[in-house]
Amino acid sequence: QVQLVESGGGLVQAGGSLRLSCAASGRAFKNYHMGWFRQAPGKEREFVSSISMNGALTRYADSVKGRCTVSRDNAGNTLYLQMNSLKPEATAVYYCAATSLYGTTRWTDFRSWGQGTQVTVSS
Repeated sequence: QVQLVESGGGLVQAGGSLRLSCAASGRAFKNYHMGWFRQAPGKEREFVSSISMNGALTRYADSVKGRCTVSRDNAGNTLYLQMNSLKPEATAVYYCAATSLYGTTRWTDFRSWGQGTQVTVSS
């Protein structure tokens, strides 16, 4: 399995930006499709974005489309999520996760997870 550690979360005002990072170690990062998910208090975990192992396929939830960009650096074993024009409803713990299944957005298909990083957007 690959081990994942997220960073970059914090407190930001509405309209601001954050860049989340996910550092990978263990088995070859480049062999996994990666995803970002988030979970707000009292709500289910939801898909945010995903990227295929070579970066050719990216997918976004409708709620973040146009305001988020997912990318990866396979040489540096790092996954990124650039979030712009943040809204208060984006407040949640953000997780990165790895899967062997191409194109999936179901969190149950992702086998390796980080510990999460808190994002709080104030109004």
